[in-house]
Amino acid sequence: MNRPVRVLIADDQALLRAGFRLLIESAPDFTVAGEAVSGEQAVELALRLRPDVVLMDIRMPGTDGLEATRRICADPDAVGTRVLVLTTFDLDEYVYAALRGGASGFLLKDILPADLLTALRVVASGDALLAPAVTRRLIREFAARHEPHPRLVRELAGVTPREREVLRLVARGLPNPAIAGHLGLSVSTVKTHIRRLLAKLQAHDRAQMVVIAYETGLVTPGRNPPPTGRRPTAPDGSPEGHASDGT
Repeated sequence: MNRPVRVLIADDQALLRAGFRLLIESAPDFTVAGEAVSGEQAVELALRLRPDVVLMDIRMPGTDGLEATRRICADPDAVGTRVLVLTTFDLDEYVYAALRGGASGFLLKDILPADLLTALRVVASGDALLAPAVTRRLIREFAARHEPHPRLVRELAGVTPREREVLRLVARGLPNPAIAGHLGLSVSTVKTHIRRLLAKLQAHDRAQMVVIAYETGLVTPGRNPPPTGRRPTAPDGSPEGHASDGT
């Protein structure tokens, strides 16, 4: 992205908004597009200002960040806007719902400043921020609580066997080169499969693909051993780095 990444800050606490603004504007490749004090205002500004990323708090008065995320990601006028959710708690069911609603990832509010800027760059580039171990725990914990959704099962019925293999590996956190190596495909072919999966599943990005894989039962929490030759993992078993490579 040649121009600065435009970020909309949505948080009801003025002190936090000010801190985020100072941090974001300290980096030459970022600019603050605006500030919202509620979910309703976040939706209005996102549709009017068309920022690249909305840094979205969940717990705000009136329309919360969860509903705001769903509305922004569902609006065709905001197709180029990504939502990065902020939360105080690392196992917050609302965050899972935000991912299902189209958020491209989430962060804890105690994140280091440099890591926040990195996360914004990842999401602005069109990738999904899925690597933090807390995200993996969140998806596994809440996906395990729900039976596969009938509508999603029907949607998965239109996915080819090869696309299912790709979706399983995406859900397990592998980047495109690792998926290509595991399946004996080229990276460009993997990207083609992922584009088709996004269209067939009506998924906003890879984050939603992961959620759908768990909700449909294609991937079962705790029962999917990693493939041989996968990239290094963190001490808790989650893959290092973010789960994306272009598409």
